[in-house]
Amino acid sequence: MSLNVLVIGAGMGGLSAALALKQQGHHVTVMERVEQMRPVGAAISLWSNGVKVMHELGLGAAIERVSGDMQRMRYLNHDGHRLCDFSLAPLYEDVKQRACPIARAALQKILFEAVGEEHIKLGQHCVDYTSDASGVTATFADGRNITADLLVVADGTHSRLRNKVVGRAVERQYVGYVNWNVRVPATDALAPLDSWDQYVGEGKRVSLMPMGTGGNREGQEEFYCFFDVPLPAGTPNDPARYQKELRAHFAGWAQPVQALIERLDPARMARVEIHDIAPLKTLIDTRVALLGDAAHGMAPDLGQGGCQAMEDAWVLAQAVQKALQKTPALDEALRQALEAYDAARVERVGEIVARARTRAEMIHGHAPALTQAWYAELGQEDGQGVLEGIRKTIVGGPLG
Repeated sequence: MSLNVLVIGAGMGGLSAALALKQQGHHVTVMERVEQMRPVGAAISLWSNGVKVMHELGLGAAIERVSGDMQRMRYLNHDGHRLCDFSLAPLYEDVKQRACPIARAALQKILFEAVGEEHIKLGQHCVDYTSDASGVTATFADGRNITADLLVVADGTHSRLRNKVVGRAVERQYVGYVNWNVRVPATDALAPLDSWDQYVGEGKRVSLMPMGTGGNREGQEEFYCFFDVPLPAGTPNDPARYQKELRAHFAGWAQPVQALIERLDPARMARVEIHDIAPLKTLIDTRVALLGDAAHGMAPDLGQGGCQAMEDAWVLAQAVQKALQKTPALDEALRQALEAYDAARVERVGEIVARARTRAEMIHGHAPALTQAWYAELGQEDGQGVLEGIRKTIVGGPLG
């Protein structure tokens, strides 16, 4: 049985869901609010659980070709003293897949082309929906109504439809820090080309992660870099002042940090106040599935936002396929599929949202004594503790 599926949002989650459902033979249309696709953020730390989903969808090889070769992890304190340095090889061997840090533009292009331009409509702002046992009708800002068998709501952290899906108002919560992120050409003068380097101190963090070429024309390896600073919500966001701000926030830090600040291009930089949403008790409504950042906007401190969106997409598509094979009545099959999706995802993503917030607070000085204790632990770390935490997240996913 082939479904008519309407996906709201052409981010990583929406496109992954569209592709997974399209590959099962369903008719899929993606409706995206923006007029032109522009990826938000420089890159994404795509960990092994997300890469496994991409391999299942036939995109893994393309992603691995343009992603970074991240083989080590180093923590350094703010003056450049090495706290720990260890290989990621034991993790990759254990979970049977390396991580693939990748430019968001490259990942989005791969997903966009796989879904097919003919299935993606831009400039389409969905503002509401109604649903019952016979179907779901999405309403758009221009007054049009489109009816489908299944509606996938993947319209991002600022979702306009989330409140209706869960039946209550959901407020985004400020996590307590600002993140500046940017891509820069990779050189050994900044960091080893195969190492994820993180400088920590004063509740702040600077990160340089190898993210490959991203398919750029020059074939230039790049670093995905970000700066985290605890600040009150609502501080001014002026690109003309980014370098001046960062020079002040990181005065006296190690020479590679200073070199990075001088080398970055503010015009390519994003400055984001980090928010999350509290774990939701349900991700479904009648014939409607909530997915990706709309379902579980989280702090990026576990690097799992995009990975969890991909897991959502895979689990939803598998649940739909299984239910349709078992149940001939369409309304009952969709009810069973959505209940299976909800059961599989609510606890999983809720736990990761909570862990990401706890880690964000520890890294960024929410409780200074805990942050100082973490710095001390890093000085004694041989890698096993860090890798076990990452492994736990990966193997808890639908593909192990």
